[in-house]
This record gives sequence, structure tokens and C-alpha cells, in this order.
Amino acid sequence: MPVSNNTTKRPRKSAPEELKPDEYGKMPPNDIKLEETVLGALLIDSAAYGLVTDILKPETFYQTKNRYVYESIRNLASKQEPIDMLTVCEQLRCDGHLEDVGGEYYVTSLTSRVNSSANVLYHAELLAKKYLSRELIRFSTEIERKAYNPEYDVDLIMQEAEGKLFEISQRNTKRDFSQIDPLVSTALDLVQEAKSREGMSGVPSGFTLLDKMTSGWQKSDLIIIAARPAMGKTAFVLSMARNMADLGHGVALFSLEMSNIQLVNRLLVNVSELSAEKIKTGRMEKYEWQQLQTRARDLYDKPIFLDDTPSLSVFEFNTKARRLVKEHGVKIIIIDYLQLMNASGMNFGSREQEVSIISRSLKQMAKELNVPIIALSQLNRGVEGRTGADKRPQLADLRESGAIEQDADMVLFIHRPEYYKILEDEHGNSMVGVAQIIIAKHRNGAVGDVNLRFKAELAKFMNMNDQKSNEIQSTINSSDGPQASPADAPAPFNDNDPLGGDIADTPY
Repeated sequence: MPVSNNTTKRPRKSAPEELKPDEYGKMPPNDIKLEETVLGALLIDSAAYGLVTDILKPETFYQTKNRYVYESIRNLASKQEPIDMLTVCEQLRCDGHLEDVGGEYYVTSLTSRVNSSANVLYHAELLAKKYLSRELIRFSTEIERKAYNPEYDVDLIMQEAEGKLFEISQRNTKRDFSQIDPLVSTALDLVQEAKSREGMSGVPSGFTLLDKMTSGWQKSDLIIIAARPAMGKTAFVLSMARNMADLGHGVALFSLEMSNIQLVNRLLVNVSELSAEKIKTGRMEKYEWQQLQTRARDLYDKPIFLDDTPSLSVFEFNTKARRLVKEHGVKIIIIDYLQLMNASGMNFGSREQEVSIISRSLKQMAKELNVPIIALSQLNRGVEGRTGADKRPQLADLRESGAIEQDADMVLFIHRPEYYKILEDEHGNSMVGVAQIIIAKHRNGAVGDVNLRFKAELAKFMNMNDQKSNEIQSTINSSDGPQASPADAPAPFNDNDPLGGDIADTPY
């Protein structure tokens, strides 16, 4: 009896892919049956793809043919076309991979391996963990190979390791959904806490009007403070750090531009209200030495932590930040400044892409640690090309990346009109010694300007109505102030005590 031409021959089942062990005789982490189960669930329930699209990538699948099938499913989903056995087979044919996976028979057989898509999310998460394990093995093997080779520079290997490990960790970053009930309770608790602190729900900066607008620096916020050079970015955060530490809030300051000693010298100028030149040269009268030593003691035992690691990488920052919050109870982290950070070990097409990754990772770290992170930033030269009132910074002036503006919860600018020879505002008010803190973006609050007093010779920001410091400085520098006699010459620096004096009398 002749065989009908419409009879379809059953394709021969393709031989399973050979899974080769690594050089140590161990099989890379994988689960082929689980891969087939997930694919089968996606074929019988097209809605299941939406549950796993953020978890699974083609490379998540260990077996090549399963990777091809998932790629076809993803291509169909991107075109918003139906996902089933017929459409997947057609997509595989268009992609040139239908025969590679074993033909239509293999695709059809996947649906027989599962009865329901109910557990597809859990199964997808298991596959993702297998993939991450393989990536870690591949990464560590490559690093080990280079470490054994004396031709590779160890510092470069460490940078590559940091970047690659950070890149792998980012692939596993995800958050589960939260039902609203416990979140409402938490929000109400925070409102009650803010009421008990007179409206201050975050970490106060110590500047009254600024805190009134922000209610303090809020947990999990990324705050960008930007300005042109010489506007006083470092002076501003150091003034804040001292204020916050005085109130008992732990502060971590990462300085990529200045050394720890330089930062402490700036703090000494701030607290002693002696000029930077006197602190630098040590040429002071006896009463000035006494003033320095007395006020420097205010810095002891303050919860201020400094790190001056140059060219700090994102991965290194994350590690240190976690330790500072966990071990020292740090409540706020400051970075001076963002453009000096790097994402070493990762490949970027441009510096702008690298800065985007850095800003995004800082926001993620603020959310993970639930503390505010303040990052200083440079502005581009566009400000200098404008005239008059147009010298005020704008969001478009942020340097190197628009992602900084996008990722930040707040963007503040420091603007000193006096620097540009603008001595009065439009209302005739003097701008001499005035710094404008411009809140240009505030995701959860108002925008506007706050005026602060800036004393350039002391690198210090103060509230506008704070006259105490002015009065002290005026008394010290007055002509009838105390004069040192030759017998009262200041004691020389002690090698073990840069502030001078008897070490035994210095509290630690």
C-alpha cells in the first residue's frame, strides 16, 4: 500500500549534548531537566514569560539548544506575538536554529515535561543561581590563571576582579513585592518620630533654613551637591560633618582628592576659627595656641570616620560602606567627589557610561544600607560662559552624565555671587560673604534657595543669623587683645602630638 505524501516522519531524537567536566574533573553547576521544565511551562502558558523575564537571560541556560529555545521565546515576546509550540518552532526556523535543537519534536516534547506553570518563578530562580555559580567559577578561574602568570600586574588583576565581581553581583539585584499594610505602619511610625524631633525626620545638617526645607537628609536618598571649583564644596560638607557629629550622628567621609591630614587641618581651621595660614605655618601667639588646643579637643571622640583612598572603586566603596554602617553605626556617608571614583575592571564605551554606573550603584547602596549618601560633583564649564544672573548653576551643568540627575533624589548647587563680582542681588541686598544653596531637584519636597554665611578665611559655612563666631573672631583679632610676652612663647610641636602640649593631658 503506498504511503501517503502527507505522512510526517517522526524526527529522530537528537543525541543529548555532552556535558564536559572542567579541568578538575567537576561538572559545572547545571540542571538540564529543570531547564526543560521551565521552557515547557513557558510554552503552555504564554503569561508565564512576564514572571521570569527579569530573572532569566539566554545565557542562564547551560545547554545550547535550550538557550536557543529561550532566545526564540524572548524574540516573540519582544514583538508581542503569541508564545506556543507552533510560533516558537517558526521563530527557531527563522533564526536558523530549528535543526540545532532537534527539530519540532524536541520543542513539542518540552510541553510533556510539565503539567502547570504554577512554580515557574521558583524554578527560574533556581536556574539563575546555577548560572551565577558558573559565572563565579569562570571568573575565579580566569583571575587564578592571571595571578599565576608573573607577566600580569597584581594591581590590574585586583581592579579587574573588583569590577567583574561587581558586575556579577548586579545581575542578581532584585526586590520582591511588598503588601502595603506593613509599609503604612512603618510610614506612620516615621511621621510620629519626626514629630518628636520637631519635624526632623532625617539627619540634620545643622543649617536651620536648609533643614527646614529638607527635614534633614533622608534615609536611602542619594544627594548630589555640585559646584564649580573654589565654591566651597569640601568646606560645606566638612561644616556639615562637624554639625552632624556634634549631634551624635556618625559620619563617614570618603575623600578622593585630599588626604586625611589635610581634611583634619581644614576641620581645625573650622573649629578653632584661626586662619588656614596660621594652622599651616604654626606661627601663632600663645593665646592662639591655647585656643587651638582647647577647641581641637572638641574633635576627639566625635563619630567622624575618614577614608582617603585615591581612585576609589565602586566595589571597594560598597565593601567599606557596609562595614562602616554595620560596625560603627554610621548614619550618613559623604563622597568627595563622584567624578574621581571609578568602576575598575568593567568595560565602557565612554566615561559618561562609567559615571552612570557609579551614580546608579551609589543609589542602590543608599537603599541597601538605608542611609543617605551625599556625593559631591563637578559642574561643566558652561557656567563660566554665562553672564550676570545666568551664572547660577542649572541641572544641565552637571558634568559627564545626565544619569547623575536621574539617579539623585536631591540635587543641590553651591553658588557664591561674590566670586563672580556680583555684590548685590536684584533687591539691593549685599551678597558679600553669602553662599546660596540652590535646591534644584527635590524628589520628595520643595525646591528653592537657602542663604548661608561663608567665611572664606576659615573655610566655614554658618547660618546667616549666627553671629557668635563673628564676635569671637573680632575679639581675638582686635588691637587690644591679649599679647604674648617673650616668656610665653608657644611650645614646639610634639612629634607624637601635632597639637603640641603634654600628651598625657590630651583626652582621646
